[in-house]
Amino acid sequence: MSTRRRPIAAESVTDWNLEADVVIAGYGIAGVCAAIEAARAGADVLVLERAGGWGGAAAASGGWIYLGGGTALQRSLGFDDSAENMETFMTAALGPGVDTAKIHDYAHGSIDHYDWLVDCGVVFKEEFWGEPGWEVPHDEGLGYSGGENSAPFNTIAAPAPRGHVPQMADKQTGVRGAGYMLMKPLVDTAEDLGVRAEYDVRAHTLVSDAAGRVCGLAARRFGEDLTIRARRGVVLATGSFAYNAEMVATYAPRLIGRPAAAVEEHDGAGILMAQAAGAGVAHMDATEVAFFGDPQMMARGILINGRGQRFIAEDTYGGRIGQAALIQQDNTVFLVMDMQSHEEALATETSTPYFRQPPTWAAETVDELESDMGLPAGTLAGTVATYNRYAAAGTDPLLHKKKQWVRPLTGPVAAWDMRGFTAGFTLGGLHTDVESRVLHVDGEPIPGLFAAGRCTSGVCAGGYASGTSLGDGSFFGRRAGISAAT
Repeated sequence: MSTRRRPIAAESVTDWNLEADVVIAGYGIAGVCAAIEAARAGADVLVLERAGGWGGAAAASGGWIYLGGGTALQRSLGFDDSAENMETFMTAALGPGVDTAKIHDYAHGSIDHYDWLVDCGVVFKEEFWGEPGWEVPHDEGLGYSGGENSAPFNTIAAPAPRGHVPQMADKQTGVRGAGYMLMKPLVDTAEDLGVRAEYDVRAHTLVSDAAGRVCGLAARRFGEDLTIRARRGVVLATGSFAYNAEMVATYAPRLIGRPAAAVEEHDGAGILMAQAAGAGVAHMDATEVAFFGDPQMMARGILINGRGQRFIAEDTYGGRIGQAALIQQDNTVFLVMDMQSHEEALATETSTPYFRQPPTWAAETVDELESDMGLPAGTLAGTVATYNRYAAAGTDPLLHKKKQWVRPLTGPVAAWDMRGFTAGFTLGGLHTDVESRVLHVDGEPIPGLFAAGRCTSGVCAGGYASGTSLGDGSFFGRRAGISAAT
């Protein structure tokens, strides 16, 4: 039986099972930050979480949170940054079509947001991790997380590392991430403020009064129907639609069959219930795309497409490589390295050792490798010859890889078949303003309805940088809580 989405009339509700001033659907990063600020604004706060405990995708994540402009951690480690510089990078890297007002507020409020997180008990170790990698393998607190120091962005804005990572030991990518150490102190703070939580509650429909104001939610728990009254406002913090196959097929079909870096509860429920109340959406085709390659290997080799051509600077952010691979190169990518580069890469540390598979092909010469790979004669050979010609002088005039990674490929060579090595999650969602009010399709706020996190279209419109989901989810989650409470 399909779930009702059109709002239920408040006048038809004869008994409210639960109620609070502010009711929040979802207890991930956006939900917990909304809860804290709503409680601090004097509201009685209730969080509804469909899983059996708090955390969501945030707690399972690697913990990157995108902050800058000159945070205390950046300054203590000797990095200069400004809100204007951060805004320039984000506008260039996260588009096209970014919400400039959101990026402006986010960049200019980033120092305060960092201090707020620290005041809530989040710990960032004063140590920098400067190696290429998907995640920080140890407990260092700062690193590059969006290709800020790589082409083309290192010529657009002054490079500054903005990936802040909560301190956590014994991390394991995809299993035990530092996102837990972001969520735990925030949940503790919320609980200390008296925030209540109800688990295993699946919200599915908004409740609106005769004037069109959202005043509650309908939900189910273990087969029982519930109605929850919100005296001041409802906050949707329900996550993306990465695990809603129908929505992915409709809006972001390149991700069909390849969701990742999300949790199965990200089924688009918050987006659908708000759309049923007339909410607008934005950038529903935008996706983060992970590329399952080892950054230490990719930086030292060359990435080629199905025509044997290089297509991106190999030392850039892995998510940028993933988007280029999936969207521009038909998911067809190969990594080519020589023996020396491969040995150097294997000697480095990584948070993702399972990305270091044996090569698919190995040969004594580039011509032999080209033939073994089934590429047309001269394609790979021409690419390597051009690369080596300039690499001998330490330059890469074609794609501008940084000098430290540029060296001619010589001697025996190998290639890795990386076709289909992509997966990701959706970035589009509800259209909200900078105060986290959900906007109707006519552009006006829907009274009583607020949202934040991946169920909204945040600072990312097309591009991505690791940490922007936890970043804008927490930042605009705070605003949602304040707006709903006041």
